[in-house]
Amino acid sequence: MESSQDLANDYRRSACDHLLQIAATEADSENDDLLEPVEEEPEPLPPSFSKRRAFFIRSLALLCACSLSVGSHYASNILGPLKSRLHRELGTSHTEFGLLLSSFSLNSTWTPLVGGLVASRLGTTFTSILATGVILMGQIFLLCGDIWGDIRLMALGLFIFGLGVSPLAVVQETIIVRFFKSHGLGLSMAFGLIAGKGASFLSARTSYPLTEHWGPRAPFYVATFLAALSVVINLLYISLSKWLIDGSGAELEAPDISEEAKRRLSINMTQAQALQKVADKKKVHLGQIMELGDLFWVYMLLNIFCGMIWSPFIHLAANIIESRYHMPEENAANTASYLLAGPIILYPMAGFFIDHRKHGPIILQLLFLSSILTMSAYLWFVLNPNWTKTPVLGIISFAIGHGFSPLLLVVLVPKIVASKYISTALGAHKSMEQTGSTIFQTLAGIWLDSGSEKRLGDSLMQELLNSFLALNALEFCVLLLLAYLQHWKNSKIHGEQSHIRSNSFNHRSRLDTSSHRGQLYTPTQDTPLLDSSSHFRQYTSDSNLSVLSLRHDMRKDESEIRRGLLMAFLCAALLLAAWALFLVTAWYKLGRKKGTD
Repeated sequence: MESSQDLANDYRRSACDHLLQIAATEADSENDDLLEPVEEEPEPLPPSFSKRRAFFIRSLALLCACSLSVGSHYASNILGPLKSRLHRELGTSHTEFGLLLSSFSLNSTWTPLVGGLVASRLGTTFTSILATGVILMGQIFLLCGDIWGDIRLMALGLFIFGLGVSPLAVVQETIIVRFFKSHGLGLSMAFGLIAGKGASFLSARTSYPLTEHWGPRAPFYVATFLAALSVVINLLYISLSKWLIDGSGAELEAPDISEEAKRRLSINMTQAQALQKVADKKKVHLGQIMELGDLFWVYMLLNIFCGMIWSPFIHLAANIIESRYHMPEENAANTASYLLAGPIILYPMAGFFIDHRKHGPIILQLLFLSSILTMSAYLWFVLNPNWTKTPVLGIISFAIGHGFSPLLLVVLVPKIVASKYISTALGAHKSMEQTGSTIFQTLAGIWLDSGSEKRLGDSLMQELLNSFLALNALEFCVLLLLAYLQHWKNSKIHGEQSHIRSNSFNHRSRLDTSSHRGQLYTPTQDTPLLDSSSHFRQYTSDSNLSVLSLRHDMRKDESEIRRGLLMAFLCAALLLAAWALFLVTAWYKLGRKKGTD
């Protein structure tokens, strides 16, 4: 009877042989890495692997992935409910509190992109332990800063914390895509993210009660403990990673393929060199991002606006409710905590709909619904509180609208880029979202500090809420642009699909008029656009002709590449602007305060 090690080696051999066949098939055609006619198909498991065993192993991998981010999500949301206490006990102003939050998100403006690139080159296993270790270190600095009453040390802790939190999120999502890309990705990603969102909700819900019952340090001790627990679970995942990957038939990453190439070096040098070339092709270079197309860059713009209207409001909600509705501090913190309750229920529901309505633009429809609900929430808060009386309806509307939308932005990535770009695209998504969050969070703090306490309760808070509403309206306009591009892209592909099918049919008829070799394409679950009906692949005996024609027709034209270069420059400029805004504000506020102490 074959051992588990033999079965694992059989899987790796068969998977790498499959990759070599793909490379040989594509050797004579001009390569466009943005289209993957065969590689996205799930690798067949060896016969010895039962479906039940593979399901169990995938579930175990999902459990490990869920646990990686519990500590970071809990720690990310402990400051919001404690804003009033920090102001009262440590003397933090609105700008200083905004800087604290921005120092957490500042490094998240570039680390997700770097983390995605590192994950594509070195693998998710190595990147995950690097990220969780940095998070634990930052959390320890934050705890020490709170113990010693040093805002600057707390800001340093959050700064270090931010170095790891977004790369970890990218790694976690990439792991889930890797194991579940062809096995119900929507629902699997929902359960993968719900653990972190549940930790965020518990953080917002328990921070103030922990302070009341166990002292002001309690939330920071709990966050540090959970960050350490995530490191322990990560070490467990690393020790089991090879067994999990081989046992579930997960897609091999570049390091896995390189390892197999080294193993074959002494057996067949030609095969080993070819396999190493396949591994090198799976590695992504930063310059390739410019070639991902207009749809990708509009998606990046959507992430910027989502970052501006989601995270800053969640962090400021307790203070807004307390000031605007004259609620006690504890009641305001408890009420605001429900903003994070939506994902616990809505993530699985959204994942189910995404998996079971594959033949329609369900993701875009849900994004529109989310935008309308969050806009309704901001409209409620903008109205005179003497009319609305209570923030409850606004809280419910925002909790539902925001409750499933982050999941949509994640599951959209495998629909618009090829599998080798997934970790990089997820990193870019996180980077732009955090850039928008950092800029608006810092500006909001400066704005709230620009007037007197009386004006803060009236016009300043009103103008801040008006800004949230205006940004939400702009986000809705970007969604309209995304929908237009989807429609245009689908129409273009359907036309070219019909043309290629016609040419291929005529070609086959000339070769053999007595038989048909099957249709040119088969729709699958994994689609490169928002609408699954628009994707097709080639598996016929004349696939080389079809692949060559498709790649010639679908290659990104020069104007689209130039637009991609311009958008990349603008995104980089926005990222630098976020850093400049933070550093200037920090020097002016914290540096001046240090000089007057």
